Amino acid sequence: MSSGDAAGSRTTIAPELARTPIPARRFGMPRRGKGGEEPRHSALLRYLGIRLLLIPVTAWILVTVVFFLMRVVGDPISAAMGGRMTQEQIAARKEAAGLNRPVLAQYRDYLAGLLRGDLGRSQDNREISEVVLTYGAASLELVCWALVVAFAIGVPLGRYAATHRDSAADTTLRLLAILCYAAPVFFVGLLLKLVFAVQLGWLPVAGRASTNVELRLQHVSPKTNVMVIDAILYGDTGYLLDVLRHAVLPAIALGLLTAGIFLRLVRINLIQTLRADYVEAARARGLSRRVVTGRHAFRNAMIPIVTVMGMQIAMMLGASVLTETTFEWKGLGYQFAQYLSARDFIAVQGIVAFIALIVAVLSFVVDVLVALIDPRVRF
Repeated sequence: MSSGDAAGSRTTIAPELARTPIPARRFGMPRRGKGGEEPRHSALLRYLGIRLLLIPVTAWILVTVVFFLMRVVGDPISAAMGGRMTQEQIAARKEAAGLNRPVLAQYRDYLAGLLRGDLGRSQDNREISEVVLTYGAASLELVCWALVVAFAIGVPLGRYAATHRDSAADTTLRLLAILCYAAPVFFVGLLLKLVFAVQLGWLPVAGRASTNVELRLQHVSPKTNVMVIDAILYGDTGYLLDVLRHAVLPAIALGLLTAGIFLRLVRINLIQTLRADYVEAARARGLSRRVVTGRHAFRNAMIPIVTVMGMQIAMMLGASVLTETTFEWKGLGYQFAQYLSARDFIAVQGIVAFIALIVAVLSFVVDVLVALIDPRVRF
């Protein structure tokens, strides 16, 4: 073959090779979606991986802030025992707890203890981890009941307000929502106690159960510290009803706070969803208003509820301090208030560290749920 033919063949073959697609996997390159975008599942995994790594970072920031804020008021031993012990006894306590060391050394030891699951000891020599396990179940039970109340009140009323927009009922429900999340939790609790417990006598004033029921449920095995579950395991319907009656008023007082937020969220998002093109198309196909609202619009309007769920649970954990104190519901919030009044700052920072971890984990769970159920989320 002459040199001219060879050159001609090269000019003929080269464009064909250039037009031949080269498989991406042959060179270990990831496949791309339309427009060169990364596939959704890969982006989702990377997004969730980043969020998972943020859990310890978030918890560390919160724990660090609380640790140094507790040290601003002085050492915890002097704050808790000042006036009740001699200076020699306080010095001995500080020596045993390592509080006479530099603050950074205490901070390093505190973080090392947290990594081992050691939240510290209270002034009455109780492990904070034991306190969390014992009383945390009660707070979890209260938050679950409050969420039931929030969903049962906020979601249906928000849907009704959206489908009757600008009516008298809509205006009334919007005002009710503002009252629900603006009224102080302890004030609502006191009103509920005054009306339904003192005046009408329908429900108990305080506590998680009657005294004899609590004593009996102490011997149930296995003990979960969740009164409803313990009553079910005990097998007595009367005890179960007693526990449920005690849970009504605290759950309503705490749940109304979130119910108002849910009501406004559902209303606003459902109104916006009802204006969407696909909803108009469903109406054009002759579907009834009830079917269009329930099957097409309402599901998408519920997505923001999931988005704010983690933040609302965190807010409920904070508000549970006032609720549990008002109703003497002996949960983690009630115990937190007791430690705070006793100036037991070691116990306070241990409980706050646990709550910080819970909030960080809940935030991650909400991110996962939103990423899975909402295709509009971009990573």
